[in-house]
Amino acid sequence: MPAELRSDRERRGGVVAAAALLAAVGLVAGGCGPTGTATPGAVSSDTLPPAGGTPSPPSPLSAAPTAPALAADRPGAAPLEPLPAAVPAALAPYYGQRPTWRPCDDGYECTSFKVPLDYDHPDAGDLTLAAVRAPAVPGAAAGSGSGAGAGAGAAGGGGRIGSLLLNPGGPGASAIEYVEGVARTYDGGVRARYDLVGVDPRGVGRSAPVTCLTGERMDAYTAVDITPDDQAEIDALVAAAKEFAEGCRRSAGDRLGHLSTVEAARDLDVLRALLGDERLNYVGKSYGTFLGATYAGLFPGRTGRMVLDGAMDPSLDALAGNRTQAGGFETAWAAFARDCVKREDCPLGRTEQQAGEGLAGLFAAVDARPLPTAAGRRLTESLATTGVIQAMYADFLWPGLRTALADARAGDGTGLLKLSDAYYGREADGSYPNLMSANTAVNCLDLPAPFSGPEDAARAVPDFERASPRFGRDMAWMALTCTYWPARSTGAPHTVRAAGATPIVVVGTTRDPATPYSWAQALAGQLESGRLLTFDGDGHTAYGRHDVCLDGAVNRYLLGGEAPEDGKRCGA
Repeated sequence: MPAELRSDRERRGGVVAAAALLAAVGLVAGGCGPTGTATPGAVSSDTLPPAGGTPSPPSPLSAAPTAPALAADRPGAAPLEPLPAAVPAALAPYYGQRPTWRPCDDGYECTSFKVPLDYDHPDAGDLTLAAVRAPAVPGAAAGSGSGAGAGAGAAGGGGRIGSLLLNPGGPGASAIEYVEGVARTYDGGVRARYDLVGVDPRGVGRSAPVTCLTGERMDAYTAVDITPDDQAEIDALVAAAKEFAEGCRRSAGDRLGHLSTVEAARDLDVLRALLGDERLNYVGKSYGTFLGATYAGLFPGRTGRMVLDGAMDPSLDALAGNRTQAGGFETAWAAFARDCVKREDCPLGRTEQQAGEGLAGLFAAVDARPLPTAAGRRLTESLATTGVIQAMYADFLWPGLRTALADARAGDGTGLLKLSDAYYGREADGSYPNLMSANTAVNCLDLPAPFSGPEDAARAVPDFERASPRFGRDMAWMALTCTYWPARSTGAPHTVRAAGATPIVVVGTTRDPATPYSWAQALAGQLESGRLLTFDGDGHTAYGRHDVCLDGAVNRYLLGGEAPEDGKRCGA
């Protein structure tokens, strides 16, 4: 289900565009759409423009790539073991490519390069990945752009450091679109000394994308009831999950078994070599932290300055991760409710209890009778819930949510539908990006499915509702998607030590909805060189919000290698 609206046209139109960027950054780990398993990386200001039944058996294509060994010397989540330092001879041709960068996309440079479909069997074929870069701008004023003033002292002159790879999360969000959206607003000191680079991971955007359903069928998929009340609604939910999975199988074929985070991390190492960098410098948000941490675990000796913002905890299985994330959205809802009831335009009452009861009553009413919208589509309970979840990603969306809730209570679902469409990236012409397709494909490979069928999901609902009275039931049923996935999982819960890596900065936001703060604490604790940097605030991810304390700490690290002390706190 969900992911990351300016004058009515200026304020509201700009807000909608910003929301779309938000949604692309961090999906709900528990699900995207009626039965997904995702995590959009919601937003921070640097993602915005300036201003503003029975499981199906695994199919033959699910022959799993052999992932790097997980040590089995202790129970629970075993550590991810590094790969050998030397590049295997069979992979040398990939590391020896000489890609040509060409002008593209109004001032950027684009290229493509090859990676093996299967790293264990390089002769099984290739994938072509697309990348973009914004070359370093030596004249950029230190402290301009994101985090104004924060990087001035740290820049202190100096030449080009190398490349800084950016990933906005998802999984499934386009790093190419992200770089092109934020490069000109990045801190001037950082832009002066780094080429900003984005590569769409395998299966995403311009890199052999997976697309599972047409726009029309995606409309149906996202509207399916994810709080089933009877067997007929359960059957419809299962049928939607199976249709989605079958569409992915038809679209991707053998690729569907080779879209894991481990493989994407290995692709990053190929790109690092092609860029001429001895170490990978990296800023990842939301799921991008999982990708970055995986790289550090596999290649600790090649890990450079790495910032993991809105961190995920790789030691959690899918069930625990989804349930914990439900609690994160509950925390975010509580913050919204506290703010809402103090305002004259709050449509949900004057106490937090009234706000919660008002939301529950609205969801129940929409479940019984979907609302009309200006778009001509009906707002179902699933879409309404997604709209509310979308607004939890950033507090600048809260005013729009108050208006949308008031309109919905008056019988107009247009505002909540716009928020939901922003979450999914749905365009006005009815088309969707491949965000949700790639999101599910990656998540279903990275961890075993939490449920073997709808009976398991129904049994899990009480635990999810204890974690989140508002969203728990939805997120429990959303976790059903991978049950029917045609490619079996290749990953497992694990810890990441990255022994020998330089300091890695892990950023956590205390009331982050999509990546709960406890996940950042856990990842920083696992990493041998982890430094936890805390932002006391609302919304998803923190770097780039123009907080001088936090942006300054990150920029000093990126520019001078000075990692903040472990436990440093910024924000309110």
